Amino acid sequence: MAQNGYPPVPPPKPPASGPDIAVSIVLLVLTALFLVAAAFFGLFSLAFLDSCPPQSCSVEGAVTAVMFGVGAAVAVGVVGLIITVVQLVRRRRGWPFAALTLVLCVIAVCLGGVGYVIAVGG
Repeated sequence: MAQNGYPPVPPPKPPASGPDIAVSIVLLVLTALFLVAAAFFGLFSLAFLDSCPPQSCSVEGAVTAVMFGVGAAVAVGVVGLIITVVQLVRRRRGWPFAALTLVLCVIAVCLGGVGYVIAVGG
């Protein structure tokens, strides 16, 4: 305790890194744009399953693959956004988490695309 009866002043937080914040924001915006495009193309790919021959094509499998891929990517995107923002508020590096979020979203959508191709017999 200080001599004047007040607790000591905590040390100031380190300054926020402008480039880290900028790169994190750009990566998170790219992730959001990618998720919107993936959802659009996923819905678009499901719209033309009317001509899918039942003996070689599973409409339910295709819908499940697209929904699982896009849904998992959205979940990863939300969690990555939260973790990145928490890191930035703590004044720690956020861009690695934002970059990992983008990469994991791409992987989830690609796996959903592979499931779609397998389901339609392509």
